[in-house]
Amino acid sequence: MQKILIANRGEIARRVIRAARELGIRTAVVYSDADADSLFVQEADEAVRLEGTAAADTYLVASLILDAAAKVGADAIHPGYGFLSENADFAEECVKAGLTFIGPPPAAIRSMGDKVTSKEIMAANGVPTLQGVTVTDVSAGGDAQDLQAALAGIGLPAIIKASAGGGGRGMRIVNSADELLSAVESAQREAVAAFGNGTVFIERYISPSRHIEVQIVADAHGQVAALFERECSIQRRHQKVVEEAPSPVVDEAWRAKLLEAAIKAARAVDYRGAGTVEFIAGNDGTFAFLEMNTRLQVEHPVTECITGLDLVQLQIAVARGEALPPEAMNPTITGHAIEVRLCAEDPAAGYLPVSGTFDLFEVGGDGIRVDTGVETGSEVSPYYDSMIAKVIAHGPTRSAAAGRLADALSRARLHGITTNRDLLVRILRSPEYLAGDTTTDFLDRVEGLTAPLTDEPTHRQHAVIATIALAARRAADRSVQPGLPIGWRNNRATLEIVELKGEGDPIKVAYNLQRGAPVIEVDGKPVIVEIHSAGSELVDATIGGVRRRYRVHLTGVGGLDGALVDGVGGASAFSVVDPLPAPGSSVPAGGLIAPMPGSVVRVMVAEGDTVTAGTPLLVLEAMKMQHTITSPGDGVVTALNVTAGTQVERGTVLVELSDPAAE
Repeated sequence: MQKILIANRGEIARRVIRAARELGIRTAVVYSDADADSLFVQEADEAVRLEGTAAADTYLVASLILDAAAKVGADAIHPGYGFLSENADFAEECVKAGLTFIGPPPAAIRSMGDKVTSKEIMAANGVPTLQGVTVTDVSAGGDAQDLQAALAGIGLPAIIKASAGGGGRGMRIVNSADELLSAVESAQREAVAAFGNGTVFIERYISPSRHIEVQIVADAHGQVAALFERECSIQRRHQKVVEEAPSPVVDEAWRAKLLEAAIKAARAVDYRGAGTVEFIAGNDGTFAFLEMNTRLQVEHPVTECITGLDLVQLQIAVARGEALPPEAMNPTITGHAIEVRLCAEDPAAGYLPVSGTFDLFEVGGDGIRVDTGVETGSEVSPYYDSMIAKVIAHGPTRSAAAGRLADALSRARLHGITTNRDLLVRILRSPEYLAGDTTTDFLDRVEGLTAPLTDEPTHRQHAVIATIALAARRAADRSVQPGLPIGWRNNRATLEIVELKGEGDPIKVAYNLQRGAPVIEVDGKPVIVEIHSAGSELVDATIGGVRRRYRVHLTGVGGLDGALVDGVGGASAFSVVDPLPAPGSSVPAGGLIAPMPGSVVRVMVAEGDTVTAGTPLLVLEAMKMQHTITSPGDGVVTALNVTAGTQVERGTVLVELSDPAAE
């Protein structure tokens, strides 16, 4: 194996590059137009452009991947995860092309890729399973009465899953019989869009429960290594948020049963390579098979941390035909590891995905591993998954790892794009998490998690710090009388005023920063400040009797100023409000704007329709998830500015509504 083509992008492409380089193997990548400037493209030895931006036109086109492999002379393909990683046809095409597919045999992928088939195989081989009912195409005339009869036999609550799916797509929870038909139809539409297969199945939904999985690696010599369990129970919309190894509730007896079941699952399909057997479990040690992921998992770093093994290098070794080494067949657990998925999304706004450019991206620290595809200046596009980094902490104990990870995240400098960082910190510091009470309903059950770390008083203090730093930069940039103090005035009664826009209402700061006696007012109220030192990157000041050092990153060179402020109490981002804004267009009265960039999947209203608050208007797809846009109030649709397939940017006026009383 001399050269690997990586059929993926972002952090997993960088992860494979790193592992291959340590083995002396050259790497090549494919990239879409949206990823042309990405880190993984810069780091690979070679890169091949795939014209287009959408995954369906680039990373999901097997023929383009194989053509790229031929162009660079690769002799192996690593699929990463997602995209074509669990596509049995693609694996077969790789083999036909004379390429080594760094993954399991196509037959194993195919049998485990269908959830119905996989459950039948597991049940036949002594792995505990939950029974379900398969639904093929209810939207094309399926019998709703048959569905209701099936549901009666399963019981409530129930869960609908896409047979060919993963990642939470095509999945719905049903709490009442009245919800069943619409939930099945919705799940099937999403499954068709995501996987090209609308088959779903229904089974009993166990809640509260735990999501526990076992990492396995198998070679071509009959060996299967079970590398302990991971707990991935904290999820949002069935997508994992926090993962850890080992599980805080699994004892040795329970672990032995889990590992035995995972090994049976691997042997049942003659598995080779790295894979994960996922189980749903209760707190009492009972568990049942969910699915088998025939690829490397996003959360593989926590297993690497506690075992000291490199799973990507083990994948490559197995693909080369090598036997698993003794350290993989006789692994031991050292310490505890926790991973969080840092995502470009806004938890306070219903977890809407966010795209844009990182003005500042700095995260790390002692004992912290960061797997990411972005850096300061990187653009996050709306075309792919919202995860931008995996941040992992390894410590001697679970509490030590949680504390280390929470501290690193709280000190991270993440500006320009809204992330779920504050949510992650609150999870890791919550009493429930620290007690190991991490069932799948965690985010619904634990209150206050979506609140920002930066409260209003801290935000206003940050406005003061931003003003001081902006004044320091202007003083440093002066070409005349550079020795004058920042914010200098020959009349102490004269105050300079700056208006800052951040979270919430604009803040007006009036200031005269005379040496030794600064005068600062925030929205007309005096603030007692002692400035120990001030620069455009660091401000050391006492506010309210407490001295703190604030890190500042100033933006806006060549235009209006902005300031990014990070302190022990959180972070704030400000832009200076232009006192003389240029005239521009405004959103029409009653205009409903796109909350994120994306593609319109479906429009449910027409011009002239009367709608009420909550009426579904259209479905917008962004970052691989579908979001229903509903009417904010009663009205009449006066203008419909999009159709199915329309690509929109954030702020695009989608629908215009008028008051029905005015019609």
